[in-house]
Amino acid sequence: METERRIFGVSEINQYIKALLDGEPLLQGLLVRGEISNYKRYPSGHHYFTLKDAEGAIRCVLFRGNAASLRFRPDNGMKVIAQGRVSVFPRDGAYQLYCTALSPDGVGDLHVAFEQLKDKLWREGLFDPAHKKPLPPYPERIALITSGAGAAVHDMIRVIRRRWPLVKLLVLPVRVQGAEAPAEIAGAIGYANRWQVADLIITGRGGGSIEDLWAFNDERVARAIYASEIPVISAVGHEPDVTIADFVADMRAATPSHAGEIAVPDRLEQLERLQSLRAAMERGERKRLELLSQRLRTLAQKRVLTDPAAFLQDKRVLLDYAQGNLAHAAAARLAAPRQRLGALSASLDALSPLRVLGRGYAIVTGESGAALRSVRETRAGERVAVTLEDGQLRCAVTEIEEGSIHGPEKKL
Repeated sequence: METERRIFGVSEINQYIKALLDGEPLLQGLLVRGEISNYKRYPSGHHYFTLKDAEGAIRCVLFRGNAASLRFRPDNGMKVIAQGRVSVFPRDGAYQLYCTALSPDGVGDLHVAFEQLKDKLWREGLFDPAHKKPLPPYPERIALITSGAGAAVHDMIRVIRRRWPLVKLLVLPVRVQGAEAPAEIAGAIGYANRWQVADLIITGRGGGSIEDLWAFNDERVARAIYASEIPVISAVGHEPDVTIADFVADMRAATPSHAGEIAVPDRLEQLERLQSLRAAMERGERKRLELLSQRLRTLAQKRVLTDPAAFLQDKRVLLDYAQGNLAHAAAARLAAPRQRLGALSASLDALSPLRVLGRGYAIVTGESGAALRSVRETRAGERVAVTLEDGQLRCAVTEIEEGSIHGPEKKL
C-alpha cells in the first residue's frame, strides 16, 4: 500500500527555508562587498537596495534603527561593504541580506560623509567668499563657543588677554564631542546672534581624531555659522585638521591659540604704532611751525609793513602809469578814425556842387525849383534862377540854342 505524501503550504516552505538559513552560522554576521544599485529610502526610514558584482546580485534591507548610525549617504554606484545576515522574508519567499552596518569600500565612512557634505554645501554656496564678513579690527566683546573645561578655551583666553586686555570675553560652554555636541554648538551660535552678546564669535576645540572633531563636520553647525550675522572664526584642532566649519566660517584659524591672535590686535604693536604716529605728528607740527615762523619773518620784512606810505606812493605811480597808458591807447584808438573822417570829408567836399560853383560854373533852376539839365526843359520867356558861388540871378529866357557845347548851333 502506497504511503500518502504530505502536502505543504507555501508559508510552511518559506518558514522552513528561513529556519534553515537562520540556523546556518556561516550566514550570520556576513561581510559582503558589492556595488549599490536601485537604492531607495522610504518615509519609514528603512533603506532598500541591491548589492551586485560582475556575476550576481542580492537584495538588501537596512532598517531605520541601524540606518541611524550611518555617517554618510548611500547612493547608486557606491562600492560598500555590508554587514548582516541572510534570511528569507516569508511573505514572498525571497531571501535577502538584512544589513546591520554599512561602510564605504576602500575609505572610511567619515571620509565619505565629509566629502559628501562638503560637495553639497559648496553647491549651495555656503563656501562663497562673497558671503564672508570682515572681522572687526578692535572687537569689544568676543564669545568663545567651546568646551568650558578644555585646554582650548584657556589657550584662547590667555592669548587674547595678553594681546588685548580691553576686550570682554564671554564663554558659552558647549560639548564639542559626541552626539549632542552639534546641536549645542549650533544653538550657542544662534543664541549669540539672537541676543547680540558679542561682535565676534570663536568656535572650536583642541586637536583629536576625526571622530573627536566630527561635531564641526555636522551640517547643523555649518548652517548655523553661515546664518550668523556676527563674524565667526573657526578654530578646530591643529594645523592639518580641516573641518566643514573651517570652509563656512568667515576666518579659519590653524589652532585655538591662533584664533586668539587673529581675533584681536597686539597691544604692544598698537602702542608702537601709536608712538610712531605721535613722533610723526610732532615732526609734522614742528615743520609746520618752522614754515609759519619763516613766513612771518618774510612778511615782517615786506615794505608794505615797514613803510606803509611807500606802498601808497608805489600805487600812485602805478596809477599814473596806467592812466598814461590808457590816454595813449585812447589817442591811438581815435587817430585812425579821424584820418578816415578827414579823407571822406575831402572826397565829399570835392564832389560838392558848391566846389563846382567856385570854379566858375552855375546852376540853373526852373520855375519849379528843379535844376535844368537840358535846354528842352525850359522855353523862351520862362523865368529861371541862376545860382553862382556868391548868390543868385533872376533871369528870363529870351532865346534857346540846342546842341552840344562844341557842336553846331540851332536856334529854337
